[in-house]
Amino acid sequence: MGEQHVSEQASDEQHKAFMRALLDDVAALERLLLEDRIESGVRRIGAEQEMFLVDRALRPAPLALEVLERAADARLTTELARFNLEANLTPLPFGGDCLRRLEAELSEVIGRAADAARAAGADVLLTGILPTLRAGDLRLENLTPAPRYHELNRALLRLRQGDFRVSIHGLDELEMTHDNILLESCNTSFQVHLQVGAREFASLYNLAQAVTAPVLAAAVNSPLLLGQRLWHETRIALFETSVDTRPSALEGRQQRPRVHFGDGWVHGGVLDLFREDIARFRVIMTADPGEPPAAVLARGEAPDLKALRVHNGTVYRWNRPCYGALAGVAHLRIESRALPSGPTVLDEVANAAFFFGLMSGLAAEHPRIDLEMPFEDAKANFFAAARHGLKAQLTWLGGRSLPAPELILSHLLPAARAGLSAAGIDAADVDRYLGVVEERVRCGQTGAQWALGSLAAMAGRGTPELRSRALCAAMLARQREEARGGGAGRPVHAWEPAALEDDLDLVRDSYRTVGQFMSTDLFTVRPTDIVDFAASVMAWRHVRHVPVEDEQGRLVGVVSHRALLRLVARGAAAPPSGSAPPTVASIMRPDPVTVAPDTPTLEAMRIMREHRVGCLPVVAGERLVGIVTQRDLLDVSAALLEAFLREA
Repeated sequence: MGEQHVSEQASDEQHKAFMRALLDDVAALERLLLEDRIESGVRRIGAEQEMFLVDRALRPAPLALEVLERAADARLTTELARFNLEANLTPLPFGGDCLRRLEAELSEVIGRAADAARAAGADVLLTGILPTLRAGDLRLENLTPAPRYHELNRALLRLRQGDFRVSIHGLDELEMTHDNILLESCNTSFQVHLQVGAREFASLYNLAQAVTAPVLAAAVNSPLLLGQRLWHETRIALFETSVDTRPSALEGRQQRPRVHFGDGWVHGGVLDLFREDIARFRVIMTADPGEPPAAVLARGEAPDLKALRVHNGTVYRWNRPCYGALAGVAHLRIESRALPSGPTVLDEVANAAFFFGLMSGLAAEHPRIDLEMPFEDAKANFFAAARHGLKAQLTWLGGRSLPAPELILSHLLPAARAGLSAAGIDAADVDRYLGVVEERVRCGQTGAQWALGSLAAMAGRGTPELRSRALCAAMLARQREEARGGGAGRPVHAWEPAALEDDLDLVRDSYRTVGQFMSTDLFTVRPTDIVDFAASVMAWRHVRHVPVEDEQGRLVGVVSHRALLRLVARGAAAPPSGSAPPTVASIMRPDPVTVAPDTPTLEAMRIMREHRVGCLPVVAGERLVGIVTQRDLLDVSAALLEAFLREA
């Protein structure tokens, strides 16, 4: 969880004072390390659970503040967007029944959030990226009203010197710009923490870097973003761009993004990582650092190092070093941030067990993994796993390239099993959680693969919006099944594909606004194009309307089939020999009537009747994002009538 008590729009003097405090904190940490005052010989685990709030239509529900008030649970807190929540779990000694206790607390706190959400007309959904999210949900009104988030938005935009750019290519492609940081709120994760000693930090941190890829390959659960099928774990690509503060003017300097995997093994210790991040990344958030750490050290106590923690919370390594103090004793943790939220609590704890087991099982066997594996292989593995999930090819020790399932089943699951057993984890829990990972890998059905397979099975039926809702409805039903069964639900590898239901309310909610069913696969023409080209496009694509855009992509008109007929009737379609052919500008309707994506469908129907038009271009700002035609409205009417008759 990021530090919530930060300064809003710090003055130059406050910024300088914070920088001084940050350097003092680094000096204090160096002293703690030199005097061996960091807790050692103790293993604890912890977790942070992020989640989406959804309304009855399975769309984002910006009700976080109301849900928190109703839940009244100190473990629950805000996240970046009003439709996100975060839960911080109790640290547990690593051993015995800790995994079972982690699962039980997760289920309990999610249940409390869900009860409070349902009282507010919403629910909680665990998924890496919510399939029903739309670009219109990412407006600043949905930013959580807290100083931390507003200051983060201002600071990142100031450093970026312009809009954020997203370019992700998968099965589909997503190219867009956005003017605030709410793209980050599309991501929810299940972050796990492992407490380590100072002397072993470098070796264990390097090991975490190496094992993250195969664990992620088996855990992917985020294949969809804004209706596009992208990476199996699209969160990785999205997060790296959604808070990228590198201005385009400095692209040639190869600066590292604030979200990153790293560029090499750690050879010194945790201090090297903190120093590098302070030197490389500008301070974007300040806070009152409290009592000077030197005074706290002089009393023999562990300082809070608040300035260091605030800055560290704005640098997003996929495996992040963390400092903390518990019961007056300083400690270090490795925070693994790559794992997605969902699809079930059992799946999440199984992923955590796999990570913790590998950290325990491989540490003794490979104390210097940096000498056995090029860092470039670990980094390439990470992005291959994010892109392809279990279909990734991973390079392991000795330079062997193996399919992810073979590496996991033949080499890593046995190591994780040995590691959990050596840590004293109850044998039944080892079997339960690693068994879930094993079966998931054997059948090849991760959360991402389930979603993609479900969409393929629904191909050609319903609208994209309705298919996305069907995915969310199936996820929510199975998560509720798990909650009702006290953790006895089915993990994702046992799920059948999601299916389109004939539920009238679900169908009706999928057609309330034009953005839910508008055509987005658009063919457009320019004002200077010849009319024959526009006529050909309309004939080839079997459409009666073609939007007209200028060179900047702004909508400037619409060409209709009726306009072409009028041109033919006047005899102007075939000009005399030697004459210039007529252009689109001469027959288009300029300044066409338009609507926005969130225009209610009934309002769009009224506009079409009043203006006697057969189509409505859909624009966001000046940008054309879709089109709604009379044929689309007929399809909507048919779908609603069919659902109504089936229910009747």
